[in-house]
Amino acid sequence: MSVTELYSKYTRVWIPDPEDVWKAAEIIKDYKEGDTVLHLKLEDESTLEYSIGPKDNPLPFLRNPDILVGENDLTALSYLHEPAVLHNLKVRFLESNHIYTYCGIVLVAINPYEQLQIYGEEVINAYSGQNMGDMDPHIFAVAEEAYKQMARDEKNQSIIVSGESGAGKTVSAKYAMRFFATVGGSVSDTNVEEKVLASSPIMEAIGNAKTTRNDNSSRFGKYIQIGFDRRYHIIGANMRTYLLEKSRVVFQAEDERNYHIFYQLCASSSLPEFKDLTLTSAEDFTYTSLGENIFIEGVNDAEDLVKTREALTMLGVKEIHQMSIFKIIASILHLGNVGIVSERDGESCHINRDDTHLHHFCRLLGIEQEQMEHWLCRRKLVTTAETYVKNMSHAQAVNARDALSKHIYAHLFDWIVEHINKSLQTSTKQHSFIGVLDIYGFETFEINSFEQFCINYANEKLQQQFNSHVFKLEQEEYMKEQIPWTLIDFYDNQPCIDLIEAKLGILDLLDEECKVPKGTDQNWAQKLYSKHSNSGHFEKPRMSNRSFIVVHFADKVEYQCDGFLEKNRDTVYEEQINILKASQFQLVADLFQEGKDASATSKTSKINVRPAKQVPKGHNREHRKSVGTQFRNSLHLLMETLNATTPHYVRCIKPNDFKESFVFDSRRAVQQLRACGVLETIRISAAGYPSRWTYPDFFSRYRVLMTKKDMTIGDKKQVCKNLLETLIKDPDKFQFGKTKIFFRAGQVAYLEKLRADKFRYACIKIQKTVRGWLQRIRYRKIRKSAITLQRYGRGYLARRYAEMLRLTRAALICQKQYRMVRVRREYLKTRRAVITIQAFTRGMFIRRLYQEFLLHHKAMIIQKTVRGWLVRKQYLRARYAAIVIQCFYRRVRAKRQLKQLKIEARSAEHFKKLNVGMENKIVQLQKKMDNKSKEYKTQNEQLAVANTALGSEVNKLQKELETLRTRQTAGTSLQEELEKLRAELQEAHAQRKQIEEEFGNEKQGLEQRVEELEKENTLLKKEKEEMNRRIQTSNQGQGGDVSQKEVRLQVELDEERQRYQNLVKEYSRLEQRYENLQEDMSSMKFHPGHRRNPSNQSSLGSDSNYPSISLSEVGDTDDTIQQVEEMGIEKAAMDLSVFMKLQKRVRELEQERKRLQTNLEKVEDLSKRKGNEPRSSTSEEDINADLAYNSLKRQELETENKKLKNDLNELRKAVADKASDNNSSNELQEGYNLLLSQLKAANEELDVRKEEVLMLKTQIVTSTKQSENINHIDSNDVSEWTNNKKSVNSEDTVDSPDLKKLLEAQLQTQTRQHKDELEALHTQIELLKGNLEKKQEVLDHFSTLSPEALVEFSVQQEITRLTNENLDLKELVEKLEKNEKKLKKQLRIYMKKVQELEVSQATKSRPELTRQVTVQRKEKDFEGMLEYYKEDEALLVKTLITDIKPSAVSATVPCLPAYILFMCIRHADYINDDQKVHSLLTTTINAIKKVLKRNNDDFEMTSFWLANASRLLHCLKQYSGDEAFMTQNSAKQNEHCLKNFDLAEYRQVLSDLSIQIYQQLVRVAEAIMQPMIVSAMLESESIPSLAGVKPMGYRNRSSSLDCESGGPAGYTLQALIRQLGQFYTIMADHGLDPEISQQVVRQLFYSINAVTLNNLLLRKDVCSWSTGMQLRYNISQLEEWLRGKNLHQSGAAATMEPVIQAAQLLQVKKKTSQDAEAICSLCTALSLQQIVKILNLYTPLNEFEERVTVSFIRDIQNRLQDRIENNQLLADTKYTFPVLFPYTPSALSLETVHIPASLSLDFLTRV
Repeated sequence: MSVTELYSKYTRVWIPDPEDVWKAAEIIKDYKEGDTVLHLKLEDESTLEYSIGPKDNPLPFLRNPDILVGENDLTALSYLHEPAVLHNLKVRFLESNHIYTYCGIVLVAINPYEQLQIYGEEVINAYSGQNMGDMDPHIFAVAEEAYKQMARDEKNQSIIVSGESGAGKTVSAKYAMRFFATVGGSVSDTNVEEKVLASSPIMEAIGNAKTTRNDNSSRFGKYIQIGFDRRYHIIGANMRTYLLEKSRVVFQAEDERNYHIFYQLCASSSLPEFKDLTLTSAEDFTYTSLGENIFIEGVNDAEDLVKTREALTMLGVKEIHQMSIFKIIASILHLGNVGIVSERDGESCHINRDDTHLHHFCRLLGIEQEQMEHWLCRRKLVTTAETYVKNMSHAQAVNARDALSKHIYAHLFDWIVEHINKSLQTSTKQHSFIGVLDIYGFETFEINSFEQFCINYANEKLQQQFNSHVFKLEQEEYMKEQIPWTLIDFYDNQPCIDLIEAKLGILDLLDEECKVPKGTDQNWAQKLYSKHSNSGHFEKPRMSNRSFIVVHFADKVEYQCDGFLEKNRDTVYEEQINILKASQFQLVADLFQEGKDASATSKTSKINVRPAKQVPKGHNREHRKSVGTQFRNSLHLLMETLNATTPHYVRCIKPNDFKESFVFDSRRAVQQLRACGVLETIRISAAGYPSRWTYPDFFSRYRVLMTKKDMTIGDKKQVCKNLLETLIKDPDKFQFGKTKIFFRAGQVAYLEKLRADKFRYACIKIQKTVRGWLQRIRYRKIRKSAITLQRYGRGYLARRYAEMLRLTRAALICQKQYRMVRVRREYLKTRRAVITIQAFTRGMFIRRLYQEFLLHHKAMIIQKTVRGWLVRKQYLRARYAAIVIQCFYRRVRAKRQLKQLKIEARSAEHFKKLNVGMENKIVQLQKKMDNKSKEYKTQNEQLAVANTALGSEVNKLQKELETLRTRQTAGTSLQEELEKLRAELQEAHAQRKQIEEEFGNEKQGLEQRVEELEKENTLLKKEKEEMNRRIQTSNQGQGGDVSQKEVRLQVELDEERQRYQNLVKEYSRLEQRYENLQEDMSSMKFHPGHRRNPSNQSSLGSDSNYPSISLSEVGDTDDTIQQVEEMGIEKAAMDLSVFMKLQKRVRELEQERKRLQTNLEKVEDLSKRKGNEPRSSTSEEDINADLAYNSLKRQELETENKKLKNDLNELRKAVADKASDNNSSNELQEGYNLLLSQLKAANEELDVRKEEVLMLKTQIVTSTKQSENINHIDSNDVSEWTNNKKSVNSEDTVDSPDLKKLLEAQLQTQTRQHKDELEALHTQIELLKGNLEKKQEVLDHFSTLSPEALVEFSVQQEITRLTNENLDLKELVEKLEKNEKKLKKQLRIYMKKVQELEVSQATKSRPELTRQVTVQRKEKDFEGMLEYYKEDEALLVKTLITDIKPSAVSATVPCLPAYILFMCIRHADYINDDQKVHSLLTTTINAIKKVLKRNNDDFEMTSFWLANASRLLHCLKQYSGDEAFMTQNSAKQNEHCLKNFDLAEYRQVLSDLSIQIYQQLVRVAEAIMQPMIVSAMLESESIPSLAGVKPMGYRNRSSSLDCESGGPAGYTLQALIRQLGQFYTIMADHGLDPEISQQVVRQLFYSINAVTLNNLLLRKDVCSWSTGMQLRYNISQLEEWLRGKNLHQSGAAATMEPVIQAAQLLQVKKKTSQDAEAICSLCTALSLQQIVKILNLYTPLNEFEERVTVSFIRDIQNRLQDRIENNQLLADTKYTFPVLFPYTPSALSLETVHIPASLSLDFLTRV
């Protein structure tokens, strides 16, 4: 193309801009050759005249088409130049948030300054095993490429990570190592990969620091070599370090920090173990406070120290060594605070004696304080004659102190690195390694010193290696395709390197000046000016004589000479080093010993790595060797290592200097792109043929430019050649290779322009035709509409006129009637008004007259009342006056009388009257005293006589008492006890009467309640029958539904099953690992000769986590497991959760039942003893029985009522759900029918159990009451007996010894009986009290409950009781069954002995035959058993399991080995040989495991043994004798059930084995399908001519696949479907249960979904509309395959829902808010992160499509921000659905099984 064609109107270009570096513009006027001005329009619609000159301003760069913008490989751009690269990176970084981009062989990584969710383990798994060009750019892709090339080419690899400080180098290197640790994890228990990762926090603590550009800047370079063995597992690692920035220890710029470890120690100084360090805040130390900012936002230094210590511990650094390290670091801080005081003369200085920091420094390092104090201020000068000690000035002493600090830290740094390397070493031989180089990028500051010079020198060497490698790859590509090529000129920076490192170069002159005694930086600068002034890479600044300029490959850098000599010398005085060597701490002394490094590195290591530094042998030589020389030597070693490996490049870019997330500064980015060599890569690619297409891709993309004649040619290569020769006239613009077409820069853009013009012309033509067709259709519609409107309009007018006439006539009639009504209403209104006025007037006059009469009457009442009040008032006044007068008069009289009485009292006559009465009383008392004295004397005499008589009588009674006391001792004690018992019985009878009264009242209330419940029960039954009828009718037309509760229970069961199967899977993995370790041990310890394991190792415990099973203990298995086995898996899945919830309650009730049972037994024993004695009246028994029965009946009715309510509610829900959903599956219908049948059966069984329980409870209550009556009668009898005994003893007639013995025996028996009765009565009283309290609590609780709650409580009580009783009955049944089995077993043994005895007798009595007799054999009936000898067991297992091939039994009964093994087990059970059963099952399980381990990648073998293992499990269930498994058996099969042994535990072992085989089967199938999925689902062209191909970059052009002819042909969708069909056919042929096959297919479909979705989320090239269409078609084909195989009910299609929604997301519109709303409602199976990722990756394949705008994506995020979901981007490819093995019995009878002769099982005998 000519220039005028390129720079035509509407062409877009790039022009320079001072702010944005490059600005976009559009040409608005065609350019002609010779024009000096180019007319442009900017993006803000402003115009610009851009001046053009042949030398000054060339033509601007052309922009790439929009379809190429955002490419993940910069080399795929048609125009390769700086603005195109910058714009592509900016678009990917800001709009799509993609931080990784390929640039040929370089991965460009832009630091987002934000934590992204793209480094998880699922992302590592997605990139593992993938080709580099197939996935989006990522650091994991580079790591995978290095790992794959190492394994394929068996060549060592290197990943070189470089960039500015803060660009993310360390993080990138860390993620690369994490990838290797995950993919190439060690097989042993050494956990080398964890140690490699653990070295990162240590190195960051001691080698990273905060700078103005980065909070975690690496201040050293490191090269980590990760070693691999022959199986490419990590076995070890080694680390080299380069150029530690030692000056940072003693100096930091403003807003910077020292190394992190100092601040971590200061932050943790309060810990007890750090008290000895005497540290405080970092602000108190000089070395940590120079930057004036000791904190980093968001960083906790104390927590980081904990991580550092954990990492040191993991790497084997002992606690004592860790404390030594911390002491050395703390001593450096104290050394920085040592105060050096200058003397007055200024030539000397000293340190104060009481300097605490010097004391702490010497104490922590274990050195002499006086010596260190002396030599910190002095130095020794050694001459040939003598030695001088010279004082140092203050400045010299400070420099010496700082130099010592740097030296100590540098040696400690090297020691830690050396120790890390030792911990990462291994004794295993290294096969290959991958190196990760994390090194500083090109640096230029305002002031550049020695460190920047060394850094830029290293980058010059790396850039030279990078340029040569890129050039070599480019030329190899041309030679591989066999196209002519010319030598590409690329920038060679060898002259710049020679300027630095050659003889008499910068470093050489620097070392020479350092050797001069009084050399200075000024003199060295002058030597540089004089020696290199003529060099093209060296310049002298105009305004300075103390600096120089080096022209590097990236930019010119001016270096300040000040400090070069001092930093190059790195002077440390020998006297100070000698003091440290003499430290009392071994670690400190070892740091500075001579030959330390040489001895350390001399130890052999299997990792072949050279040391980073040349280790000197002597101390003096070490100090003579300059830093520059050491760095140059280590750099040469590094370059040798890199040149011996295959390099991979990662260039880290810092987007801005403010550490803001996703902010792109174009000027800073361009500087780094120039410095890191990305633009050089672009220039080399652009100099040749940058754009490359394979012939099929070119044909598919540009077929629209071909003619119909060209399309008929079969050779696509020839068609492409013809097309290019027609379109591009210049043959130099393209070249034809073997498999690709090579284009010069800009040619693809020209072809895209032609293609777009062709599409535009076709679109215009299509639009013209379609618009004309639409207009014609529109005209016809309008004409038809007009005619219709006219017809309807005329009809409307006619109807309206007729309506008007009707309305006019109606109006006249309405007027007439209205006028009549109006006049009549006026007349009636006037008449009513007149009548009303008259009525009111007459009433007014009457009311006035009434008011007058009322007033007269009221006046009369008032007058009457007033007059009465006046009269009463006058009367009361007169009465009051009379009373006052009377009172005064009476008072006067009383005073007079009182005065007269006082006078009389004082007179003598009064006292005489009083004494007369007293004298009479005294005389009377004297007479009485005389009489009493006489009576007392007579009584004394009588008392003396009585005393004498009573004394004799007392003596007599005492004798009698002594004789009777022995007889009456026992009687008196029993009498006292009986009196107490009577009292207690009276209290009990009183309480009983009270309870009977209460229960009588309660009975009346409950009878009423029972009647109400019975009525309600009948109503509910009717309603239930009606609902059942409605459900049955509705089931005929539509499928059943499962309630929400059942779904929830099913989900819980699935989760529990999945957890269990995950445990089984983890166990199998650990078992496999254990076996691998055993194999490794056996291979390491090989002994010649034949080795044989002992036979006792062939047990279940060797290969399984289950204990060995003893058949004598088989009957004592857990009740829960037996119930589950008896119910079956389907029923157990529904009832297990309820059973587990009741388990705890059942245990509590079991304890209560046992306690009550003991009490009941005591009462029954007591009743038996007194069974012959009289009992209480029958009326009381009837009342008690009646009461108990009614109470139990009430509880039963309430229980039934509650159940019916629950059933009714569930049925109502089911009916409602069925009415709303008509498309439920047959599986749910079967589940619902199963529930109905269970409900009916449970109701019938419950009715029977209710009646039995009611009768039993009634009998128990009656017997309890009878025992109480008996006890009452016994107490009465005992009292009568004691009375009779007293009467007998009182007679005292006989006194013989026999009588005494008889009485004593009777007393003892009675005593024992009374003790027993007493205990029984006490027990009964306690029971009655407990029952009374419980009943009282129940009654109180009943009184507080509502009727509904009362019913529910009763139901709970009844459920508890029935559960308890059912468990008791079940235990009884189990005991009876065990006894029955034992008796049967004994019977068979006896029968067998009898038969043997008969046979032996028959053989003895049989005569010997003298001639041959022909005997007709009778047909024998086989019992379905196979007999074998114990010694043939190994042969049986070998023939039937170890050596069998699935094809050998393909023509026989499916699962034949399982049937044969079970028939052998049946015979062992028949002969009652538990050892034989145990041995056969154990050997079988172990043999199956070994076969599967040997064929761990064979799908057919795994499927074969999964079918046989599951069939053997079904046989063990089917013939176990459990009724739950015998429902579908025939009568003959029931006869074949096992008789002696219960193999429930072996069933569990086989179930676990089946789960393991299933997981292996899925794993094998996924491994086979893995390479097919992506190609079949995303890359194959199932719909021809649909997919559009875009230009490819370098990564697609040269992937890791080494293929000469375009690589292997991709898999098609049909190949994937054929593979699925093959899997399904194999499983069906082997007789695998259809349910299990469906689960396998479901799991495989999930794997297809996960792999497809993950690749879609990680590949930009497949996120397009055409891919969405292709994907929907592929999924429909898979769904069609499912329907064809009748697998649509397996749930496999539902697992594809995420991919279906992703395909729909690629196809829908993505512009308006309505589209956003539609996407939000559509993509329910995708997470927000996945939706945003797909929208960001969406790429238009044509000019007519539009990209998804950022605002649209933000709208989607705002709408879905409240959605609750996990933040995982990729689908979990390792997820496995929990497997369920449903019970499927076999209809095959065992006696019909035929064993083919090909199996060679002649030693088996049919029985």
